[in-house]
Amino acid sequence: MINTLPLLNYIKSNQDIQAINQWRTDVENQLQEYFDNGQSIRDVILARSNIIDEALQFLWTHAHLDQTNLGLFAVGGYGRREMLPYSDVDIMILSEDSISEEDEKLISTFISSLWDVGNFKPGISVRTIADCVTQATNDLTVATALIESRLISGNQHLAKWPRRIVSQTWTDKTFYDAKMQEQLKRHAQHNNTESNLEPDIKNAPGGIRDINQIGWIAKRHFRVNRIYDLVHLGFISEFELGVLEAAESFLWEIRHHLHRLTKRDENRLLFDYQREIAAKFGYVREEDKSPNYPIEQFMKRYYRNAQQVSTLNEMLLAYFNESVITPRLPDYSRSIEEINSNFKLVDGKLAVQHHKIFSENPSAILEIFYLLANRPEITGIRARTLRLLTLAAKRINQNFRDNPEHQAMFMAIIRSPYRLYDTMVAMKRYGVLGNYIPAFGQIMGLMQYDLFHIYTVDAHTLLLIRNLNRFKEPEFAKDFPVVSSVFQRLARRDIVYLAAIFHDIAKGRGGDHSELGAADAIKFCMTHGFSEREANLVAWLVNNHLQMSVTAQKKDISDPDVVRTFAEKMGDMEHLDYLYALTVADINATNPTLWNTWRASLMRQLYTQARDVIRSGLGRPVDYQMLIEDTKFAASEQLVEEFSLDEVEKVWQELGDEYFIKESADEIAWHTRAILKHGDNPEPLVLMRAHRKYAQDAVQIFIYTQDQPNLFATTVAILDRMNLDVQDARIITALKAFSLDTYVVLDRFGTLLNDPERQETVIQALVKALSQSDKYPGLMQRRIPRQLRHFDIENTVDISLNEALQQNMVEIATLDHPGLLAKVGGLFMMQGLDIHSARIATLGERAEDIFFVTKKDGTPMNADEAETFAAQLKSALDEASHLVCGHH
Repeated sequence: MINTLPLLNYIKSNQDIQAINQWRTDVENQLQEYFDNGQSIRDVILARSNIIDEALQFLWTHAHLDQTNLGLFAVGGYGRREMLPYSDVDIMILSEDSISEEDEKLISTFISSLWDVGNFKPGISVRTIADCVTQATNDLTVATALIESRLISGNQHLAKWPRRIVSQTWTDKTFYDAKMQEQLKRHAQHNNTESNLEPDIKNAPGGIRDINQIGWIAKRHFRVNRIYDLVHLGFISEFELGVLEAAESFLWEIRHHLHRLTKRDENRLLFDYQREIAAKFGYVREEDKSPNYPIEQFMKRYYRNAQQVSTLNEMLLAYFNESVITPRLPDYSRSIEEINSNFKLVDGKLAVQHHKIFSENPSAILEIFYLLANRPEITGIRARTLRLLTLAAKRINQNFRDNPEHQAMFMAIIRSPYRLYDTMVAMKRYGVLGNYIPAFGQIMGLMQYDLFHIYTVDAHTLLLIRNLNRFKEPEFAKDFPVVSSVFQRLARRDIVYLAAIFHDIAKGRGGDHSELGAADAIKFCMTHGFSEREANLVAWLVNNHLQMSVTAQKKDISDPDVVRTFAEKMGDMEHLDYLYALTVADINATNPTLWNTWRASLMRQLYTQARDVIRSGLGRPVDYQMLIEDTKFAASEQLVEEFSLDEVEKVWQELGDEYFIKESADEIAWHTRAILKHGDNPEPLVLMRAHRKYAQDAVQIFIYTQDQPNLFATTVAILDRMNLDVQDARIITALKAFSLDTYVVLDRFGTLLNDPERQETVIQALVKALSQSDKYPGLMQRRIPRQLRHFDIENTVDISLNEALQQNMVEIATLDHPGLLAKVGGLFMMQGLDIHSARIATLGERAEDIFFVTKKDGTPMNADEAETFAAQLKSALDEASHLVCGHH
């Protein structure tokens, strides 16, 4: 019990109500001290509720309302005695009949005094019983607040009325249905997941509201005041109550810290507060761990907590529906269908034959999911059975895992034809998956503190399985035409599903998660009936699951050597097919906003080119001369009707071999036609079109102009101003000092290709800037998005020599921010370096860009020059990051 400073010591005379302010401030400091010294959050919250009662009772008497027949009620969170530092103080003044003028004046005085005190954020309603009936009938929020109401002062006879009114205006069923509808809507506003990167700890799934929901529905029916009273009524077990109370205390503590940090009623656990609150829970930086390790550990605890709350919310409310509401419906008759000696179907849901099924027959723990995944007519699992199942899941141990019958059952679930994703989610939710594969249990709730991975590792893994599963459904085939047909050809889908389960299972352990996961996968496969060859294939997929996306996004896949090296790593079509399906599903399950038609086109291009190399034989080196001749022939076929071969040849003679190796025949024809039509016009030529057959939302911009030192820097600065994000750049200097540049851009607004006016604006801006070659347009100052300010990314610069091209490859990794490319372009320009091509990849908050450069005379930098430039570039990036974040 907490003893706080008595209010009356502060109020020397009856008139001095301003003293309440000072008293409240002093008591808040006292409560904070209690909390800092280890007093439980429950005691602190209750004490705060009591001091508010004390203040309101004083003000009620001070306004002479104690001499009326009115009642003062605490409602909402205050009614539940759950008050955090900046919670609203919701009160209701209730009257049996209409309120007299005299009483209205007294109420006015009371309300004014509340505002005068200034330390309260009151939410006040004044109602008669008749008003309450009308409002409760039409407004679920009012009905809910009345259930929580508690008389603080005034007419004792009114105490029972609020709940009585709700019983009169709502039946068990109407109230339950309305509250469940409200919960569905609330969850949908938070993406129906517990694992948002910046969760709302009050309203998101697994938050405080989900705990309140159990209380509201149970209190309405059982007419109890505390959730604890439900234990005696058999609605909730001691164990479940313990889990709920521990979860609630944890959420209250977070909320307490949020209020204190922000000095307001804040419920969103934003990046801005995560590090500081993690430290308050004792998660601090460790020497051998990443700087974000404390946040990741704290958030892991939060997500696991939210998952437990969600599960209990679902289970207890379903139990209430099945045991209280449905049996009382007028036309209800229970339908029972026997399945076997372990299970029956009750009203379409699975139920155990008796409560000892799981302890007497442990294989039933997996059998229930096998039935769920193989019989589409089953709509779920009965709540009572779920409660037994979650307890039984805790008993899964090594003996259980080593049992061949259980291993066969687990693989039968993985191979089931229906609802694999939903079944796996249920297995995770009720504790079976994490106990059957302990390494999976380790990644539950594990998040990565970045904007790239927007789900926890376990949620991401199951979404990956869902995406793979979708490749066999016609409605998704139109979005993923190539990968869908590849997936449907796979001989063994269980191989790719297991690779999905293990691909990230070793995250958070330190070391290379791909290698560690591959070792786990081999062990698992060998005990689950796979041949050595199949087990090795699963492990290879786990070990190489990033290979394809890294090659497609960071290497120049128009270079035949890059493709051939990749194809050799694949070795055969089987490995390529499995990896392609896994990669596309993986990127889509990491962050759906990252998957655009440009990324899709890169993957598809790499897949089809590697397939051609594998089919024509891996051992053969690329015949560049033949490749160039073939490309020229195909391009000239598109041009012969408009131009003579002599005219075409004249343009082509100015271009080096590299151009014909890297550009497609279609692009070469597009460029050549435009250059010939442009003639001797000295003005820069700028064209745009949809990126060839692959990517609908990517736009190709082609620029043909006299070569100039700041060409790249100027172009990207203009594109940035025009809200276009560069994904890819290829810069080829013709022999007569003309430059042919192709940029692939994504349009932030998505209107470029269908808005002729906007196209014209972009083209004119580029023409104007490129005509004034001596003027660099400079950077546009833009605000840094809030979320980016919290990421501490180590800037890295690597410069190596590409022997074949005789160019330096400059790789940078840094925090992405507005105008980054234009800044980097300016640095290359100042160093007198020419950019020949660039690969731009933005992954969440991280930019990973690659540039191929030479000095002005076309030769690469030597080792010393490269080292000096790398140091200068890194120092410029450090300075830019410092400006962005302001705290490094």
